[in-house]
Amino acid sequence: MKDVELHALLDQMTLGEKIGQLVQLSGDCFGGGDIATGPASRIGVTQEDIDRCGSVLNVVGADEVRRIQEAHLAKSRLHIPLLFMADIVYGCRTCLPIPLAQGCSFDPERTELAYREVADEARALGCMVTFSPAVDVVRDARWGRVMEMPGGEDPYLGARFAEAMVRGFQAGLSEGQGIASCVKHFAGYGAVEGGREYNTVDMSERRLRQEYLPPYRAAVDAGAKMVMTSFNTIDGVPATANRWLLHDVLRTEWGFDGPVITDYAAILELMNHGVAKDRDEASELAMKATVDIDMKTDCYAHSLKRLVDEGRIAEKDIDAACWRVLSLKNELGLFEDPFRGCIDGNEAQKHLCTPTHLASARTVADESLVLLRNEPAHDGRPPLPLRRDQKIALIGPYADSQDIVGMWAIHADRDPVVTVKHAFGERLGEGGFACAKGADVLSAEELAQLGSFAKMLGQSAPGPQEPLIEEALAACREADVAVLCLGEHALQSGEAGTRTKLRLPGVQQELLERVHALGIPVVAVIFAGRPLVLSDVVPFADAILYAWWPGTEGGAAIADVLFGDVNPSGRLAMSFPETEGQLPLYYAQYPTGRPAGANHAGRFVTGYLDAGIFGLYPFGYGLSYHRSHLGNLKLSSDSFMPGGSIQVEAELTNDGPVVGTDVVQLYLHDCTGSVTRPIKELKGFRRVSTEPGQTKKVAFRIDEDMLAFWRRDMTFGPEPGTFGVFVGLSSQDVLSATFTFGK
Repeated sequence: MKDVELHALLDQMTLGEKIGQLVQLSGDCFGGGDIATGPASRIGVTQEDIDRCGSVLNVVGADEVRRIQEAHLAKSRLHIPLLFMADIVYGCRTCLPIPLAQGCSFDPERTELAYREVADEARALGCMVTFSPAVDVVRDARWGRVMEMPGGEDPYLGARFAEAMVRGFQAGLSEGQGIASCVKHFAGYGAVEGGREYNTVDMSERRLRQEYLPPYRAAVDAGAKMVMTSFNTIDGVPATANRWLLHDVLRTEWGFDGPVITDYAAILELMNHGVAKDRDEASELAMKATVDIDMKTDCYAHSLKRLVDEGRIAEKDIDAACWRVLSLKNELGLFEDPFRGCIDGNEAQKHLCTPTHLASARTVADESLVLLRNEPAHDGRPPLPLRRDQKIALIGPYADSQDIVGMWAIHADRDPVVTVKHAFGERLGEGGFACAKGADVLSAEELAQLGSFAKMLGQSAPGPQEPLIEEALAACREADVAVLCLGEHALQSGEAGTRTKLRLPGVQQELLERVHALGIPVVAVIFAGRPLVLSDVVPFADAILYAWWPGTEGGAAIADVLFGDVNPSGRLAMSFPETEGQLPLYYAQYPTGRPAGANHAGRFVTGYLDAGIFGLYPFGYGLSYHRSHLGNLKLSSDSFMPGGSIQVEAELTNDGPVVGTDVVQLYLHDCTGSVTRPIKELKGFRRVSTEPGQTKKVAFRIDEDMLAFWRRDMTFGPEPGTFGVFVGLSSQDVLSATFTFGK
């Protein structure tokens, strides 16, 4: 439809019909049941509201999408189609590793290709918009939603994955392929105080712009079609009512002209925040902030007309919001094909969990696993990779579990999920190793902490643990090596998964210690949606492979790495704390007047009395089966002027016996600025593969854009001065040099 035709459509719409386009309801409101007693009544919407509704939440399935769309169009006076949106966060039926794990691959190009396949599955099932990617910068592992954030603690890494995910989802969008991407949660949601879900965010504008906004900006610049507001406040104003954030920054500065949608019921929650006394005032604040779509409340549906009649908002603002929604529907071709190529259920199956999609998920998982430890055992050899002639005991609650896809894989097909036991069986035969559960994931007391949500999902209370432990110990006594598959419960991470204690569940820690006491090498494979505190694991595990929630092909990828078919190349996207008291934790700390090692007596420097300041494992860290080192750091020049650049180069040498891939990382530091600057900031990275004994040169170009920051006067740009440059294999293992700019 041409713009002139779309404007003509808008002109024909009544105020009520325009408001309807700004309302999103969930699929259970379209079930055809009794409106007076069904799910619609619980949020206060009427049948008229449903008939005028503009979009539908979390209906995924070709037949159901067609049923709802056909019924809606039959009632719509102007035949305006519904827009179907869903949480396709890191997979549809085929599930990739969680985004935080994908960030550990440092391979956004691979993720972009995988997200094209995710979009293919989602489109076949009728999804038109996905609420993804989530690109909040996260530095506090207590917050459960760190699992959704591919950049982890780093804005540069987050920006590269944000743009890759958007491009992947939206590939071929204008030709009817792909799905529209809605970036979230705008903004600063990852900095909630204390890591507590839905909590306050309060920081300077400089820090917000410098460290937290870049991934969102990258997603917008990559063409994301929608933006979702966050639950938190920014400088005391909830994001959903924050005109400065949404109108001044997002729309005016960044030029974003697509729809902005709230997170679930966020307009209604403005009353809980204490900035609105009733639904009318909440709707007024959201509309004036340029929020276009109200997700799952009756606020817009029942307040906007009254606000127009009272002169509190202008109808032209509703016209502008409605135009943005209609424009997206038009861009997706819904006026010509309201099903957007959505095929019937039987035909859709041909697009789901295909061999190509499964192979892609396995490759992403292979690259996302992080080897944290691989210390020589009693025989002087590292326990990994495993040898097929060893007697192996596979132990733990995740050894034969398909529950390894994480909380937000809500549309995933669990049947094809590959367990670790299944993958071991493919290599060793079913009788080629021993397998025992060893323990439940949680004790009864720990499970009770998850509350009614666990019961709703059918989590049964665990029984006695000692028989399970004894069975596992018996298997280990006959083995040469024990592989323990351990971790947190899937419901302990994800939204509302805030925790203050980030250790292994008690019964699993007991299992680990009792197996270790047998004196055989112990390999711990850890499943989790966040960095756990592993200080209690390290003394009892000779090797630690961090698996995260690895997705549909997780078990296969874990076996790939454990048996050496794949040399691990994952590197941490979040620092791992030594203890919970170090949180929030991140490598890009700011210098203090008394840094560690300063010339002050004893304790009077920054730090802790009982722990270090950088955690147990730093950002960018990870081991492989080969050993590499960097050397011969060179700069093409020791200075450059505005408009110029220099090149930094180092040599990477593979000292090991196998082909390996390293992530070479570039960091910069502004030694003297108008405001204090982080001690290191990631500015580039390269995945580099080398043969045994091979040396490769790795080069990065440094230009003035890489030196820019929000200066004291809140303008953005570089300042002349001296800069440190660091090239390393982690944020702590680096070579360094200096150069000057503008002098």
